[in-house]
Amino acid sequence: MTRRLFEPITLPTADGAGLRVRNRAFVAPMCQYAIDAEDGVPTDWHLVHLGAHASGGFGLVMTEATGVEARGRISPRDVGLYNDEQQAAHARIVRFIHTQGAHAGLQIAHAGGKASTYPSLPGQPTATVPASERGWSTVSSSDGPVLPAYDAATGLDEAGINDVIAAFADSARRADEAGYDVVQIHAAHGYLLHQFLSPLTNKRTDAYGTDEEGRFRIVLEIAAAVRKVWPAHKPLGIRVSATDWVEGGWDVEATARLVRRLADEHGVSWVDVSSGGLTNGSTIPVGPGYQVPAAAHLSAALAGTGVVVSAVGMIEDAHQAETILVTGQADAVSIGRAALRNPHWAAQAAAVLGVPAADVPAAPQYWRARW
Repeated sequence: MTRRLFEPITLPTADGAGLRVRNRAFVAPMCQYAIDAEDGVPTDWHLVHLGAHASGGFGLVMTEATGVEARGRISPRDVGLYNDEQQAAHARIVRFIHTQGAHAGLQIAHAGGKASTYPSLPGQPTATVPASERGWSTVSSSDGPVLPAYDAATGLDEAGINDVIAAFADSARRADEAGYDVVQIHAAHGYLLHQFLSPLTNKRTDAYGTDEEGRFRIVLEIAAAVRKVWPAHKPLGIRVSATDWVEGGWDVEATARLVRRLADEHGVSWVDVSSGGLTNGSTIPVGPGYQVPAAAHLSAALAGTGVVVSAVGMIEDAHQAETILVTGQADAVSIGRAALRNPHWAAQAAAVLGVPAADVPAAPQYWRARW
């Protein structure tokens, strides 16, 4: 029995060949805050965490938000990709993911004014880590705190913006050398690129602000810089917060305009649709599949472009995921919390949907599980 969730999907590439992924169940990027050494080098934890999802049947396994420079990490315990030691550790993880028949994707990110925070782990505060505890000064689109819980950031000048653009390109180059199949630019969740995109946080009066064209500019320039170093046979994606969920903020229509330009001008061929990150969350109607309507809006707005749209956000079970796909609301689903609870979510979903046992995408060593 054929199920849409377990049909292969091709992520378009600049050379026209495309990357064929074995199914439409993707692992969403999920921060682990697991680096005791605070040096950005992925550890055995990341190998086991990501490797388990590959052996558990997912088609595309995405790393967590990976800082393109040290000050771009969300917390001191986060992953980076800006030096050789980090690159070697990433390559080890990619090699294992590939042995399981999955593809590996890297989310390149800069947290901006939401960097240098305590890790999102039990018992930790929501606040900026002070310099006395190995924290650092943060940067943003504009001067001031991104949210009340955080220390004030310094607005980047043009030289600083150019440094950030160069850092994204360097991380993309390193991602290719480490063997990653896909790179995703992180422009969501209130982090640096979202801070430039949203009128809530971008108060600039220069060419990187003022109007929508200005707010788009850094994202377009980063995509152009990444495109120069990222191979034409590998897909280039972006994660967006499609809406700020508040009046006068970033919205789904602006998101559609941005993604269409990224596709037309820089060959971005995949958009992962999330939301929020620049409010306290009280205005967000959180519930099962609550972000899927935004993905559906983008799917319709981007029809004919070839851009693959994936939905994310409390997609919990197999039938829910299958319905999203067969109704055309998205082309793929990104699974986060449900994948944390069960790294074999994809294999189990295949069995629930009636996929023949021989086609359940799990490591052969687990055949006795008989999902």
